[in-house]
Amino acid sequence: MTMNRRPQRVPILASILAGILILGLVIQPGCGKKGDAAPPRGAAANGAPGATPKQPPVPVAVAEARTGEIASYYTATATLAADQEAEILARVSGVVQKLECEEGDEVREGAALLLIDNDEYRFRLQQAQADRADMEAKLARIGKMRDQELVSAEEFETVTNDLTAAKAAEGLAQLSLSYTSVVAPFSGRIVTRKVNVGQTVNVGTPLFAIADFTPLLARVHVPAKEFHKLEPGQSVELALESNATQMRGRVRLVSPTIDPASGTIKVTIEIIDPPAEVRPGDFAQVSIVTERRAGRTLVPKIALVNDKGEQVVYVSADSTAERRVVDVGFQDDLNAEITHGVTAGERIVVKGQRSLKHGAAIKVLEGEAAVEVSDTTSAEKDS
Repeated sequence: MTMNRRPQRVPILASILAGILILGLVIQPGCGKKGDAAPPRGAAANGAPGATPKQPPVPVAVAEARTGEIASYYTATATLAADQEAEILARVSGVVQKLECEEGDEVREGAALLLIDNDEYRFRLQQAQADRADMEAKLARIGKMRDQELVSAEEFETVTNDLTAAKAAEGLAQLSLSYTSVVAPFSGRIVTRKVNVGQTVNVGTPLFAIADFTPLLARVHVPAKEFHKLEPGQSVELALESNATQMRGRVRLVSPTIDPASGTIKVTIEIIDPPAEVRPGDFAQVSIVTERRAGRTLVPKIALVNDKGEQVVYVSADSTAERRVVDVGFQDDLNAEITHGVTAGERIVVKGQRSLKHGAAIKVLEGEAAVEVSDTTSAEKDS
C-alpha cells in the first residue's frame, strides 16, 4: 500500500530565518543615533573641520648685522720657551767650596753662583808671576850686555821669547783662578742646581741651568702657503691651555727657508709682558693673523644654524622669522662674515633660532628675558 508524505518545510524556513538574522547583524553597525556619527576626516579635535591650531609666538633675542673688520687666523699649539737658556759647566777642577744661589733665584749677569776651592790656583798664579818677574830681570841684564856687544842677537831674542811665554803662563794662571768663581753668563733665573758643597768637579761637569724668562718665546711651524702673509712685528694672540690666560705677542723671526720634509716655515713669536705665573714648558694656543678684511657684513657667530648642509640664519621681519641661506667668509670667536644673504642693519635671531621655521611667529625679548631664552635654548640643545 502506497502512503503519501507531506513536504518537509521546516529546514527551508530555518534557512530563511538565519539569512535574515545575518543581514540584520551586517546592517546594524551602520545604524545608530545621529549624534553617534564619526567625525569627518580632517576635522580638528577641538575646532572647525580642517582647521590647524594656532601656534604661540616663539620667544627670541636678536642682534643687528653690522659692518666691521674681521681677520683670518692660523692656529697652532706651541711650547713656551725661555729667550735664553744655558747649562753652566765647570771650567776648572776642584772641590765645591760654597754655593751662592739656589734654584728659582733671580740673578744678574756676572753675579757669583758658586766658589771652587782655589788655593792651588792661587799658588800657580804666584809661581807664574815669579817666573815672569825673573824673565823680565834676565831680559834687562841681557839688554845691557847686548848694548856692549857681549851677547849675540840670538841670545837676546831667546830671552825675549821666554819672557813672552812667562807672561802667557801668568795670564793662564790668572784665568784659571778666575774660573774658580762661577758667575752668571746673563741675567735670568736659576732653573736647576746640579752640584752640592764638598763635591769634586772636573772640567765640563754641569753645575747649573739658567734661563732668561723675559721675554718668553713660542715657536710654531706654519704652512709655506702662508709665508707671504707673515712678517716680523706682526701681532699674535696666545692663550694658555692650562687656564686660558690670554697673552699678546708679536712675530720676532720668520725663517727664510722651508723645511722640505714638512713644507713648513718656522716662526718665532715673542710674548709681550707674560704674566708672572707663566713658565717655560707651558702649552699655549697661538693664533696668527694671516689676513684682515674691512667693511664686511658681520653677524654674531652663534646666529648660524647648519640645516641639511646649508648655513642658515633667521631674520626678524614683521614679527615673523625669515629663513635665509647665507654664504659665510671668515669667522673668529665672536663673529662671522656674511658674503651673501644678509645686509647690515637687518635684525638677526641670535637666541631661540634652533626652534624656528620659515614664517614662524616670533616675539623679540630684551634684557633678562633674552637671557632666559638663551638658557632654555641651551637646555633643549643638551637634551
